Amino acid sequence: MKRSSTSEATAQSGAATADGAGPGASPGEPADRLEAHRTELTGYCYRMLGSAFEAEDAVQETMVRAWRSYDRFEGRSSLRSWLYRIATNVCLDLLKGSQRRARPMDLASPSSVDTPIGTGLPETTWIGPVPDQRVLASAEDPAETAVARESVRLAFISALQRLAPRQRAVLILREVLSWSASEVAELLGSSVASVNSALQRARATLAASGDTTADASPQPLDDAQQALLRRYVDAFERFDMDALTAVLHEDSTLSMPPYALWLRGRADILKWLLGPGSGCEGSHLVPVRANGRAAFGQYRADGTPWAIQVIEAADGRVTALQCFLDTERLFPLFGLPLRYDGPAGVSPASAS
Repeated sequence: MKRSSTSEATAQSGAATADGAGPGASPGEPADRLEAHRTELTGYCYRMLGSAFEAEDAVQETMVRAWRSYDRFEGRSSLRSWLYRIATNVCLDLLKGSQRRARPMDLASPSSVDTPIGTGLPETTWIGPVPDQRVLASAEDPAETAVARESVRLAFISALQRLAPRQRAVLILREVLSWSASEVAELLGSSVASVNSALQRARATLAASGDTTADASPQPLDDAQQALLRRYVDAFERFDMDALTAVLHEDSTLSMPPYALWLRGRADILKWLLGPGSGCEGSHLVPVRANGRAAFGQYRADGTPWAIQVIEAADGRVTALQCFLDTERLFPLFGLPLRYDGPAGVSPASAS
C-alpha cells in the first residue's frame, strides 16, 4: 500500500511548506503550524485506535503537548515528524491494557435470521466509522488519494487491530505513510533492524489472518459504482425486496454494532429486513462519506435517526451493509441533524 515516489515527494514538499521549512516559507503562528497537520494526524491516530472519537482525543492531546513544548522544539527534525512522535506516544499510552476493537464478523460466526439480537456490547468493543474529511487530507495525486482511502477502510482498520501496538505503528508509518525505516527508527527510539523485524512480523500476522486488504488495489468510484449506489438507495427507500435482490451480492453481509449479531447471504438479509428489520421500511438515506467509501445517514419514516450505513461494493453488487447504531454521537460527527425534515438536496453521486 505504499505511495509512489512521486506521491512521497509531493507529501514531503507539502509537509515542508506546512512546517515553514520550504523555500521562501514564513514560519507562521505556532497554532497555525500545528493545526496544518491535524487531519493527517487524526487519520494516523484513527488507524492506530480504531475509533474516530479516541483519535480526535489523541490528536487534541498531541496538540496540547506540542503547544506546551513548542518553545523547546529545536528543529532537529521536521515539525511533522515531531508531531508524529508525540501522537505515537499518545496512542501507545492509550492502547496499554486495552482490548482490541473489532467488527462483529471478527468475533463470531454469522447468525441466523431467528437469532435474538441480544444486548449491545460496550462502545470500546467496536471499530467505528469516521467521516472522510476528518482523516483524509487533500492530495494532488489521485493515486495517493485512492491509497489513503483504502487505508481507512473498515476491514483494514480491523486488520491493524490484530497487531501489537508498536507493530501497528511501524506498519502504518512504513506501508501507508511511506516513511523510511530510519525515520521510523528515529521516531520510535529504536534501531533500523528492529523496525524491519517489526514490519516483517506485522506482515506475517496479517497474512496468517487471511486478510489481504493492505495489498488491495484501490478502485475509483466510477460511473457504474455510482449508478449502483443510486439503485441501492432507490430500492432501500422504496423497501423493494426484488430491487434489493438485484443490487445485493449473493454473499453480502449485514452488521449492526453495538450488536454482535451479523448476517451473511442476500437471502438472510432480505428475510431480516422483512422480519426484525421491518422498521426500516420508509427510511430516508442521506449521503455522506465514511472510511473511504460511500455511506448514508439512515432516518426512519418518522424522521428519527437509525444508523450510519457504510457500503462496500464489488463486481457491480453491494457486498456489505455496515450499520452503526450509535446515532446520538455519530450523526453529529458526520454533520447530520438528529431529525430528518425533508430532502437535503444532494444525491449519492454528489457525496462521492
